[in-house]
Amino acid sequence: MGTYNEAAAIGTVIDDIERVTDGRAEIVCVDGSDDETPDIAREKGARVIEQEPRGYGYAVREAILSASNPVIVTTDCDDTYPMDALPRFLDRINEGYDVVSGDRLYHGADAMPAFNRLGNHAFAALASILMGERVYDTTTGMRAYREEVVRNITWTENTGLSAELLIRPLMREYRVHEEPIRYAERAGETKLDPLAGGYAIAKSIVKVPIQEHLR
Repeated sequence: MGTYNEAAAIGTVIDDIERVTDGRAEIVCVDGSDDETPDIAREKGARVIEQEPRGYGYAVREAILSASNPVIVTTDCDDTYPMDALPRFLDRINEGYDVVSGDRLYHGADAMPAFNRLGNHAFAALASILMGERVYDTTTGMRAYREEVVRNITWTENTGLSAELLIRPLMREYRVHEEPIRYAERAGETKLDPLAGGYAIAKSIVKVPIQEHLR
C-alpha cells in the first residue's frame, strides 16, 4: 500500500488483512503522511517505508518492489476494497493466472461518486480500444501479481500507475483475470483531484499501449 494521511482507515485495513490471511501476510506501507498513519501501521505490525510524498505511483511502485513474497497484492488504504476477497484472488493465482485484478464496476460501484464511475467506464473503454482486448476496470487499486510480473516489467507512470499495472502485463501476454469485487464508501477524505487525476490517467492509458505496441 501507498499511504498518505489515512489514519481513519489504515488500522481497519491492516486488521482485515491479518484476519483473512491468518497473520501470514507481509504488509508493506510506503508512507508520506503528516498524520498518525505510519504510527498506526507500525503498531499493527506493518513494515513502514517513509518517503517524501511524490504521488500515488511512486509510493505503490516502491511498495511492490520492496515486498518479498511470491505473490504481491496491492490495495488502497481507505477501506474501500474488500479484504475478504483476498482468498479468491489467491485461488485465481493458484489456478495459473499471473495477475488478478479487482473489477469494482461489475456490481455497479454505487459507493463511488458518479463522476468517477463514469470516468472509470470511459478509461476502460479507451484502454480496450487501444489494446485490442476488452477490460472492465483499468484503475482499480486491488490486484494480486506473481512476483515475476512485478520484477520483469519497468513501471514508469505515477498517477496512471494503476492503469499501467494492468495494461503492460496484458499486452505482454501474461494471464490476467478480472475478479468482481464490491466497492465500499471510503473512510476519510480523498486526496485525488478528479479532473487533474483523470487527465493524468487518460494520458497514461493512451501512452502505455502505444509504447507496448512499439516495443
